[in-house]
Amino acid sequence: MVSSLKPRSSLDADSVREAYRRWARMYDKVFGGVSAFGRRRAVAAVNALPGERVLEVGVGTGLALPSYGADKRITGIDLSEDMLALARERVKRDGLRNIDELMVMDAEHTSFADDSFDIAVGMFVASVVPNPDLLLAELKRVVRPGGHILFVNHFLATGGVRLKVEKVMARASRALGWHPDFAIESLLPPEDMARATITPVPPAGLFTLVTLPHEGTK
Repeated sequence: MVSSLKPRSSLDADSVREAYRRWARMYDKVFGGVSAFGRRRAVAAVNALPGERVLEVGVGTGLALPSYGADKRITGIDLSEDMLALARERVKRDGLRNIDELMVMDAEHTSFADDSFDIAVGMFVASVVPNPDLLLAELKRVVRPGGHILFVNHFLATGGVRLKVEKVMARASRALGWHPDFAIESLLPPEDMARATITPVPPAGLFTLVTLPHEGTK
């Protein structure tokens, strides 16, 4: 049953902040390589979509920021000030001129007005937030009708050795700062699953790109 696939241990905001405070300085080296394929696919998908106002949720250290097209105006938010400090260093170092703001903000409860963005993208953040359903609802609120919501994330395997490994790793969710046992059904209700384009990405389909057209229902 779907309910048995949902994460078994929740992460609150303080747990996420603490985990990424520890990870911040080594995040790029530890996770940058393995996440590169998914990140490139997500940014390429964003660059190919119409609209210039882009919200990147969970921008972290800003690994994706240099890859956005010059015609995109990027606002990045993250719960971790430690990660954002590194993102700001990257923007300055690389001379990025299309980054509008980098702000500490809870992705489940943002301060943006309705319909503020053409596109919202969350890279490896869906399995981090305490309430994925609230995250999706908030992105639907801040993205204009006709826009797009994208996620690239690791989702729980449906069987085999990988499923067993992910179930074991789930016990370390708080230390990791994410849910290894995160099922896609925890993020997308059936009606959105039916409309979304779901594409496995390397390595070995470890990550999945989800592109959801936003029809304007909040």
